[in-house]
Amino acid sequence: MRKYYIIITSIVCLLFALSCKKPDGAFIKGDIENLSNPYILASYISSDSLIIDTIPVYDNKRFTYKVDIDTLTTFSLYINDGSTVVFADNGQKLTVKGDALYPDLIKINGNEINNDLTTFKIDNQDLLKQRGQLLTDFNVIKDIDSSRNNSLSRSDEVSNLNLLNHELTLKAEEYIKENPTKLSSLILINNFFTNSDTPKSLERVLGYLEGDVVETNIARKLQAYSQKLNRSAEEANIPYFQLTDSEGELINSFNFKGKYLLLSFVSNTGIESHETIELLKDEYEVINKDSVQFVSVYIDSDTYPIEVEHDSIPWIVVIEERGWGSDIVDLLNIQYIPFNILVNPEGTIMLRNVPAQEVAEMVTRSSEK
Repeated sequence: MRKYYIIITSIVCLLFALSCKKPDGAFIKGDIENLSNPYILASYISSDSLIIDTIPVYDNKRFTYKVDIDTLTTFSLYINDGSTVVFADNGQKLTVKGDALYPDLIKINGNEINNDLTTFKIDNQDLLKQRGQLLTDFNVIKDIDSSRNNSLSRSDEVSNLNLLNHELTLKAEEYIKENPTKLSSLILINNFFTNSDTPKSLERVLGYLEGDVVETNIARKLQAYSQKLNRSAEEANIPYFQLTDSEGELINSFNFKGKYLLLSFVSNTGIESHETIELLKDEYEVINKDSVQFVSVYIDSDTYPIEVEHDSIPWIVVIEERGWGSDIVDLLNIQYIPFNILVNPEGTIMLRNVPAQEVAEMVTRSSEK
């Protein structure tokens, strides 16, 4: 009898231990309308390595994804031409629902951080849907053969997109201010404020954070990034840089001391960059060459060597072999091109993203002060 008692007790203990064991990995179940591919790609970082998985889709919209993880992990799901982000931890079951045409509106539930971000999406779905439609229209316009009318349409689309992004940024700041202890606030800061041309905005919203969230790795990285942005912000002294021009001559930032410096970051393949160079040529015609210097930095990364018609550009041209990976792009926080920075004779950054057609006016106005 004692023997059977020991066996039964052992079985009960084993079953109890198995029932208490935390499940391994995370399970993601999806239901996405308008998928155009029979699969979805998922990427995440594991042990400092980038992992990419292919997830098959069935019934043209459903998928399941089981992945072994032991800590909170960020997954990027690439759906058609867009992507959405899922935050998952060991033992969690998550659901992903929405429309592939509007990746910013895809609802993700299953833990606090995803639930909070989904609530933000629902509260701002009209703005997010308008932005999604504008991005779709903008891509269609880019595919059409360029003409003056198309350029005007593209300009209108960009203006409307900027307005929507501004409204969404204001909504994000309201959320962060009201939820200073949540991880979702950190995600919104990363999504809406790290690409801003106004570093003070990033610094301001980081100041709202409270509690344990301030000590997280992502918060520390955002604080370090904020400090970096401030070093290349308007009214800051331009950081030291060194470049090699198209003639092989070495140039340094201090070479332009006592002059206005216009740094233009452009591509040899983009329509907007070509338009910027043409506008800068008009500005160059009317400026005082003794007091103003132009430098155009080409940062194409897809093709090298870059072929630039040097004779048609009467100022210094720099071709960066490393493209977006070059030091000056990182140093001056260049997020997109074309992008112009105007520096005054004292070496202070006057304006970031100054319109090409306003350079001469800005220099004249500053000189008259």
